[in-house]
Amino acid sequence: MVAEITPLFIPGGMGPPELAIILVIAVLLFGANKIPKLARSTGEAMGEFQKGREKVESELEEMREGGTVSEGETTDDEEFVDTEPVTTEDETTTETETN
Repeated sequence: MVAEITPLFIPGGMGPPELAIILVIAVLLFGANKIPKLARSTGEAMGEFQKGREKVESELEEMREGGTVSEGETTDDEEFVDTEPVTTEDETTTETETN
């Protein structure tokens, strides 16, 4: 199975005139001062997303290889301990009536 690569230039797609119109609209909407800040924050967000994606991929690869369990995860050997107190319906209605 061969994956097709989509070309960057698509015949009949967006060309320089369309990109210029989009740029003019962006300047009108956001203002010339905010566009660099918007581009910087978008780049930072994309970088954080990339880091998170790489972390998830490496954890999945570790799980496939039978590696160690990372912090916060449980295995089948560990028991679940519930820390919430058990209340009955009578206790909850009594508490709301007295408050």
